[in-house]
Amino acid sequence: MRIIVTGAAGFIGSHLCEQLLQDEMNEVIGIDGFIDPSLITFKQKNIEKLLRHPRFQFLNENLLEIDWSTALSNVDAIYHLAALPGVRTSWGSDFELYTINNINVTQRLLEACKSISLKNFIYVSTSSVYGESVGKVLETSTPSPLSPYGITKLTGEYLCKVYAENDGIPLTILRYFTVYGPRQRSDMAFHIFIDCMLNNKPIPIYGDGTQTRDFTFVSDCVEGTAAVLYAENVIGKTINIGGKERMSILEVIEILEEILGEKATLNFLGNPRGEPRHTWADITKAEQLLYYQPKISIKEGIRYELNDLRNILTRK
Repeated sequence: MRIIVTGAAGFIGSHLCEQLLQDEMNEVIGIDGFIDPSLITFKQKNIEKLLRHPRFQFLNENLLEIDWSTALSNVDAIYHLAALPGVRTSWGSDFELYTINNINVTQRLLEACKSISLKNFIYVSTSSVYGESVGKVLETSTPSPLSPYGITKLTGEYLCKVYAENDGIPLTILRYFTVYGPRQRSDMAFHIFIDCMLNNKPIPIYGDGTQTRDFTFVSDCVEGTAAVLYAENVIGKTINIGGKERMSILEVIEILEEILGEKATLNFLGNPRGEPRHTWADITKAEQLLYYQPKISIKEGIRYELNDLRNILTRK
């Protein structure tokens, strides 16, 4: 199967490419435009191993400028991960960047897909579309984003549904819940926590730290994501991809303290804007359709990410 992954050099995208290539029948075309100059070195490291793989092809192309008619030749499936991430940075004048990279890019790709035959178009969305919720959240819950970022991702979902209905694009939507693990960007929570403790710096905490998240380890996330290709009855479905455990921020830091045998210094910064108090995925649909079973506990996952960051520091 010939598969395109947009955002292929990113944290999750690079792991997904590796997962897809475990099937010897798959050929993967990774596309990434390196739109954030500060992440170029980080992303280049992410795909070092992939670039040596005989069934992987990499296109360093801006998704607004790429010739899709050529890139989509003989493609069977598309995973659209490329997006500008971040809740806190999506406010103010930077919102324009979010509309360009999360909405305009998606619409342009969908336009290009109208004239080709696909097995599946998988749009990767986020739990941020749900907003505040109580208890486990079902895919049928009414979306109510709290941030401009969440709004752009939900808009992407609606665009996909419009093209699916009008042009027959075989759509599946996945909503990720707080993915973490090796290769996390430096602005993401677990990376920040670990980096601060390894360098004896105070850990910045937004809110009071009792807010909870459904943390999803990256290997679990990409196994569930790759499973869409082989699953039946997933076209037209929206599916939550959540983790093995839900935990508060303070509980996560306690685990990190236990692993490192050190006490963290916490710097409370006030309530964050646009973030829910709690997230918790109902993954029943993923279990039924994708046979999805997250395996990695938070403690185990933190150890993996900690070892990854230690290796990076050692190489420096």
